Amino acid sequence: MTYRVSLVCMGNICRSPMAEVVLRQTLDEHGLGGKVALDSAGTGGWHVGSPMDERAAEVLARYGYDGSPHRARQFDFDRYDLILAMDRENLKALRSVVPAGTDVRLFRSFDPDAPEGAEVPDPYYGGRDGFEIVLGQVKAAAEGLARYLADRLD
Repeated sequence: MTYRVSLVCMGNICRSPMAEVVLRQTLDEHGLGGKVALDSAGTGGWHVGSPMDERAAEVLARYGYDGSPHRARQFDFDRYDLILAMDRENLKALRSVVPAGTDVRLFRSFDPDAPEGAEVPDPYYGGRDGFEIVLGQVKAAAEGLARYLADRLD
């Protein structure tokens, strides 16, 4: 049985697609790629069909990740085992539409060094340095999530 995970931010062009790309590679490195179905989405539909923000793609590429296949989509509840929001605003929006009992958390809750309630900040209105910060936070949370899943899926 495949474990299904969705990563969610506001428009699905910055944070959640960066997290999807990084987490996919991290899961592969931990031998979990075939055990986890992974996607990303936005709570809003403004960017549906658009590629990843060029600054996000550039930062990913600088560190050896490929975000070029990404196309934004809006979240529609399917059957997920785990839904991960990038911030509290999206967490609240998700909890209002998914069935009770669905595991919905903040993505950074898997980073053991992040404070409780830590969010991935939206870099959209800032410069490239914000995307660098997001990448660091995403990498730390992805590593923690991979360890969490390895313990549960083996």
